[in-house]
Amino acid sequence: MSVAVVSLCSAGRVDHLRAQLRALEGAPGARRVVVWIGDDAPPELDAEVIVRVPPGRDGLRLAAGRNAGALAAGDADLLVFLDADCIPGPDLLRRYRDAAARHAGAVLCGPVTYLAEGVAASDPADLVAFTSPHAARPMPADDAERAAVPEEYALFWSLSFALTPDTWRRVGGFDEEYEGYGGEDTDFAFRMRSRGIPLVWTGGAHAYHQYHPTTSPPWQHVDDILRNGALFHRRWGEWPMTGWLEAFERGGAVVRDAAGWRRADAGASAPRATVDR
Repeated sequence: MSVAVVSLCSAGRVDHLRAQLRALEGAPGARRVVVWIGDDAPPELDAEVIVRVPPGRDGLRLAAGRNAGALAAGDADLLVFLDADCIPGPDLLRRYRDAAARHAGAVLCGPVTYLAEGVAASDPADLVAFTSPHAARPMPADDAERAAVPEEYALFWSLSFALTPDTWRRVGGFDEEYEGYGGEDTDFAFRMRSRGIPLVWTGGAHAYHQYHPTTSPPWQHVDDILRNGALFHRRWGEWPMTGWLEAFERGGAVVRDAAGWRRADAGASAPRATVDR
């Protein structure tokens, strides 16, 4: 089964991406597809395919980037999406291939471990000792899979997932009206659920998220989250990212009224640096 590994990257994640590409060197039957998100030219990268997706009016076009990556994957039998800052574990491709053979019409999601500051992203085998999947999502044993129940679709993250091209077409790809940060993942999952497409938690397909500083909640993305959250609400009748919105409200950045969430007149409190989730 041939695989295309689609990675989204922008200027701030080049070193992370290079570590990922090194980890994929020599993987049998794997084509590395890099989608460069930005208006600048991509750097020299060790990948078989590189495509560029310029930003839109409202920021980086992550949804459009994933769609472009799927198109650039050619005739691959399986599409594996990894964010640029994720290192594939030594069994990630094998486990996604095995699970796809058993669940050909499903979207597959493996566990993600967030590495602490100072952990070097070297040989993927060296990262196994740090395996500690994020507790927010259910995860079966390393040799097992489990279908998600309907309420678990909201836990889908696009930083590591896999599906066949046929399943990609059934979902319809990502909605390119989402620009900037937030919302497009959950929209993709809700589209998946509305079309009766299984989401399968795939044990053993471990990815390791490389450390980089960020803020929690993501204060720099308040306006993106409000805009994309309102779009999601129009689509699905509910708001995503409510934990962040409530944190923004506590910080004085947003308020909620009968129409939904909006910017408040008062400024937000200073951001707090932490590891992102």
